Amino acid sequence: MTASMIVRRGALLAITGVSLYLLAPAILNVFGAWDRLEDINPLWFPAMLLLQAGSYACMWGVQRLALRTHAWGPVITSQLTSNAFGRIVPGGVAASGAMQYAMLTRTGIPASAAASGMTASSVLVFATLCALPVLAVPAMLGGAPVDRGLATAAGIGAGVFALMFALGAACVVSDRPLIVIGRAAQWIRNRVRPRREPLTDLPRRLLRERDIVMEVLGRKWWQALLLASGRWLLDYATLLAALSAVGAHPRPSLVLLAFFAAQLLGTMPLTPGGLGFVEAGLTGTLALAGVPGGPAVLATLAYRLVSFWLPIPAGGVTYLVHRRLYERTAEPASDAGG
Repeated sequence: MTASMIVRRGALLAITGVSLYLLAPAILNVFGAWDRLEDINPLWFPAMLLLQAGSYACMWGVQRLALRTHAWGPVITSQLTSNAFGRIVPGGVAASGAMQYAMLTRTGIPASAAASGMTASSVLVFATLCALPVLAVPAMLGGAPVDRGLATAAGIGAGVFALMFALGAACVVSDRPLIVIGRAAQWIRNRVRPRREPLTDLPRRLLRERDIVMEVLGRKWWQALLLASGRWLLDYATLLAALSAVGAHPRPSLVLLAFFAAQLLGTMPLTPGGLGFVEAGLTGTLALAGVPGGPAVLATLAYRLVSFWLPIPAGGVTYLVHRRLYERTAEPASDAGG
């Protein structure tokens, strides 16, 4: 290890330590509600687990299509393992991607296919996440509270899913929606950060990334888009279930914005898996959505327990499964013939 690498890693660890120190009150506030888990309706935990399992299954489906492989096992084990790894080390997203790439190539998937497939799936999944605030606008205008019943909540979820797919499909078949979205995002960014050099090419960059995804996925783009939309819809439904479990019934449109903010904070490379940033952001945005402080903290704890903490030991198990079943019998990965 070179001196520069040691300095970079030391600086990253220092930044992580400072971030965790500053965010310690938010983390302790959430975990301080641990003894109140008994106040949560236990019947909601199986529902949250099933919703999270479905969300992960959608992610595996997207990656399988992007990697152009028929095998499920290596995709599932590498994604769960790398996901868990990214939640315990600084620079989680980058570390997770590097680990999954290495695991996939060791199973015999060509390096070029692994690189392009992971890039395409990441772009598509992140793009559908970024569509959530757009979808929250019409929902806020006519959204109904969750306490009208599960049928209403299910109808809202189906509507969000349909809008996500329609918006994604429009961006695939036409350049115009991406150009409009890119110009709007570019305008907002330049107004929010006027001292920075203004962005001028965001619409073009969005079109280029769309073309990369289309080149990799080909005619199966609509299947990948359905799965990418389902990945976030089921994760969002997990948060709604956590809120229902603590007796909180805010408007789903406002929860959608809180969910988007939490997921965006989860990509922060300053702490593993956005630890602390998500807890602070989610409790704060849920409070803005009308959830009282106590239920907001408890719902955040339940949601993070199912979506963040439980997958970590699962990743340890899948690492052993991956090494035993796939790496020992895999042919060395190469680009020959690929």
